[in-house]
Amino acid sequence: MLTYHTQGEVIYWQFQNYAPANSLTIANTFSRVSGYRVENTPYESSFAGLKDWFVYYYRLPGFTIEAGSGTNPLPINDFNSIYSKNLGILVNGMLQ
Repeated sequence: MLTYHTQGEVIYWQFQNYAPANSLTIANTFSRVSGYRVENTPYESSFAGLKDWFVYYYRLPGFTIEAGSGTNPLPINDFNSIYSKNLGILVNGMLQ
């Protein structure tokens, strides 16, 4: 499961200390194709999003992709770059 936010250019892949099987492997694949860093979800961000609920409830891999960086809303000029970085994530996500 993928959720998208706009700030950080990182991939969050686990919920607190819990991560379903293959979550880190999938996150590293997403990182390789996008250039985004893989990071642990900060504790203060836990319990705040759909990804956290999904991982906890279904015990399946879920990821938050922080797709951009800058002021919100991101400028439309960033679209092509963000799209290019995320196309590989979307394609690889469908293969998982």
